[in-house]
Amino acid sequence: MADPSLTSPSGTPLRSPNASLTLSFPFLREGSRVWEEGKEQPLPRDLPSPLPTKRTRTYSATVRAHSGPVFKGMCKNFSRSQGHGFIRPSHGGEDIFVHISDIEGEYVPVEGDEVTYKVCRVPPKNLKVQAVEVKITHLNPGTKHETWSGQIISS
Repeated sequence: MADPSLTSPSGTPLRSPNASLTLSFPFLREGSRVWEEGKEQPLPRDLPSPLPTKRTRTYSATVRAHSGPVFKGMCKNFSRSQGHGFIRPSHGGEDIFVHISDIEGEYVPVEGDEVTYKVCRVPPKNLKVQAVEVKITHLNPGTKHETWSGQIISS
């Protein structure tokens, strides 16, 4: 059972455990993706994880996004407390994720605001895109807008 030539630093002989070892990996636990394979696939507009922010984006991804074309769209929703929202592209297609760190300007976007943006691929698979360099071009009339400092104005 034990090899007498193997000893610990203190000089005591090392022995293998009497009970067999079982390994438990986090991805085999209940509530994990592997465990829930039978469930439906996530929606395409589900949030990427981890959330790609301006701070965590690579330099090369930032340069590619900056040199890309400018698109127009409409703010579908935005939650300042959650730090993200979605833009509905004017050309149609799937809603585009936007992180709070990618919004430029003094106002927090609200539903119906017209925006311009560029796109950046979301790692690791680069299948989805997110909006970057988002600028509000036209505030939705008749709604209250908040500045980043908390002042509320009506447009």
